[in-house]
Amino acid sequence: MPGIPLGVLDLVPVSSGSTAAEALRHSIDLARRAEEFGYARYWFAEHHLNPGVAGTSPAVVLALTASATSAIRLGSGAVQLGHRTALSTVEEFGLIDALHPGRIDLGLGRSAGRPSRPSDGPGPQPPGTPVVDGYAPNGLRIPDPFSFAHLLGHPRVALQQKLLNLPGAQPQEYGEQVDDVLALLRGEYRSPEGVEAHAVPGEGADLEVWILGSSGGVSAETAGRNGLRFAANYHVSPAAVLDAAAGYRAAFKPSAELERPYLTVSADVVVAEDEETARELATGYGAWVRSIRTAEGAIPYPTPAEARALPWTDADRRLVADRVETRFVGSARTVADHLERLQEATGADELLITTITHGHADRVNSYRLLAEEWHRRAAR
Repeated sequence: MPGIPLGVLDLVPVSSGSTAAEALRHSIDLARRAEEFGYARYWFAEHHLNPGVAGTSPAVVLALTASATSAIRLGSGAVQLGHRTALSTVEEFGLIDALHPGRIDLGLGRSAGRPSRPSDGPGPQPPGTPVVDGYAPNGLRIPDPFSFAHLLGHPRVALQQKLLNLPGAQPQEYGEQVDDVLALLRGEYRSPEGVEAHAVPGEGADLEVWILGSSGGVSAETAGRNGLRFAANYHVSPAAVLDAAAGYRAAFKPSAELERPYLTVSADVVVAEDEETARELATGYGAWVRSIRTAEGAIPYPTPAEARALPWTDADRRLVADRVETRFVGSARTVADHLERLQEATGADELLITTITHGHADRVNSYRLLAEEWHRRAAR
């Protein structure tokens, strides 16, 4: 475990009673502080039609943040390729790299609405760590899989796809699109007719390319066969994290960038000076996840009092149980113990921490306390 870097995944959350502008200022401030605390990288997620999330464009936010920081790596966690082209993605990140060379991570993710192919499903997976009664052998919680089937055909999901895509446009198959991104970065792109295309800026950009995925399926396979770095989303799909890690390693082929697999794993975390305070700060999480999983769109993150006042049913509790049960909440020592367990079970080379609290100061303090405890353990 010693020497395992920590990174930050930021959704740019909007707190209740606050604004998107305040959320952006808070995220830029948190990136500065994360750099001071010793975090290795700072990524911005991409989400749309969510009143409680201001991170709609990772490239824009990380460009602003790059000018406010000096050394920490910055990136996307992840660009949703389902409604973008390979060229627009390479050009956007090439622009940022032109002014901040050697600091930018291009994280690529799938999104709803892209075409499927026979290999898109999880398919037969290599055996991962055995899970017994919902736990890995080292005690890491691995809940039952969560099904998003209730969201298929939901009007808000359909509306998002309509608004994100040009009329009649069909997203490119994901593996092919990643291949095009890599070819454009290397300056090796050729159309089927043999016509060259050169993205400037973009071609030759000093980017770290990552694939983000929530299962051992097409994303893990795409990362592995291209010899790319892979991020497995325990904070989104905790049930599949072991399969995602195993699928990526099984598919991995050495590349010019990597001789061996390189994995980061995400986790939702809240740290405070004591267990009771941390649990209080984490109170709003269940309601926030519920709003996402009902397709309402992430609500502005509530205060603990606001969250407690919301009505709850048994169905609501089942809807969010896997996420609530796998969030690491407590003192720095407690949370660091959980993170060590996550790293041990997945063999992660890095860990990616996402923390949301209503108050910005509490969020900064959570990252500070965790970094101090993590550095203390690394120095033992």
